[in-house]
Amino acid sequence: MPKVISNTSCLIVLDNIDMLGILKELYGSIIITKEVSEEFCRTIPDWIDVREVNDQKYLELLKNFVDLGEASTIALSVEIDNSITILDDLKARKLAKKLNIKMTGTLGVIINAKKRNKISCTKEVLTKIKDAGFRVSKELENEILKYDI
Repeated sequence: MPKVISNTSCLIVLDNIDMLGILKELYGSIIITKEVSEEFCRTIPDWIDVREVNDQKYLELLKNFVDLGEASTIALSVEIDNSITILDDLKARKLAKKLNIKMTGTLGVIINAKKRNKISCTKEVLTKIKDAGFRVSKELENEILKYDI
């Protein structure tokens, strides 16, 4: 099973809707960087492994293109073989794609939870996510709601 590395937005959104534990249910544990831990500003559960990026020069380079949390997440993803990265920011996703990083987003996590019967309804979760301030395009929303059929 691939190691799952998460950026801050996924943690914040899921924590804000009291669903952070879905990550543990789906993946057993996840990895975040020290920078993501600092951005999250909350107590880190014991099933989240906080790691430091080894190649600090690479991290510095990536910071020229994306924010620190995303840069550290991408840098760590490059260092860890057989990983999947949770990224939501479009700029970060484009950069990760150029670097051939396997990724998903918070909404991909929700779809995975539905597919694995960890949640019964994507619409309910999507409504909570949107109420928490997470922006979702109408096209993406319609795509996600297909999983409730």
